[in-house]
Amino acid sequence: MRRLLAVLLLLLLALPAQAQQEIKLSTWNIAWLTLKPEGHPDLPRDLYSRTAEDFALLRRYADRLDPDIVALQEIDGEAAAARLFDPAEYVIHLTGERDIQRAGFAVRRSMRVIRNPDLAELDIRPRARFSLRRGADITVEAQSGARLRLLSVHLDAGCREDPLQPRPPRDCEGLAQQARTIARWVEARRREGIAFVVLGDFNRRMGARDDFLRIVEAGTPLTRPTAGFASSCWGVNRAFISHLLLGGPAAEWLVPSSLAVMSYAERDRDARERLSDHCPVSVRLRLP
Repeated sequence: MRRLLAVLLLLLLALPAQAQQEIKLSTWNIAWLTLKPEGHPDLPRDLYSRTAEDFALLRRYADRLDPDIVALQEIDGEAAAARLFDPAEYVIHLTGERDIQRAGFAVRRSMRVIRNPDLAELDIRPRARFSLRRGADITVEAQSGARLRLLSVHLDAGCREDPLQPRPPRDCEGLAQQARTIARWVEARRREGIAFVVLGDFNRRMGARDDFLRIVEAGTPLTRPTAGFASSCWGVNRAFISHLLLGGPAAEWLVPSSLAVMSYAERDRDARERLSDHCPVSVRLRLP
């Protein structure tokens, strides 16, 4: 009897650890992922058109990445995303705009996905031929019932390091406006009390006191796993421009030292066009 009670006690002590779910959260700009043929009027004239072999290679890298949730950028429709992430295993959600470069997510089907309205305000030039892209906004619910609000972004380029305040240079005005939009979204999540992450291609190198962070974190402290690290994408260490900003309980869920960059093995001259000039960036979260 004592032995049985001891076993039951050990099982009860183990329950909290078993209730936790560790997930891999990634972000990946796949650089003009489209099924449109070369020369299509919707595409830039000099854009390389991927072959079936290129898509197969990207699919192998997606399998190697094996994310539970991946924020996607530069995706031209669900059919293109489905060439990499099997719809039988993943729910694919993209913004509702008609642009070729759309943001979105692929989420493993073991997690429930709630689709929130696009953050349309991020597209500050909606009538341009290649506009500035909405934010894809979803809430995912793990098997444990833990909820996580996610915003996939692809922000304005051309302002990697310049100041955004008090008066940004002309090339930075768009990014400064987008930073204020994200700050309002972040503040709304703080009031909501939910765990959240803003992730994607920010087109911005960020130091500890970067102006972009000052704007976004005005009323809500955020955790940035890429802080103090460089990306080894394509074999060269460079400052990250893809980031994950964790807020609310999500900052406490971050598994220490889990930041990872999945590099490509290819080194030939054309490999960046066949794959992407961006490498997937990932962290792990331990959900209650």
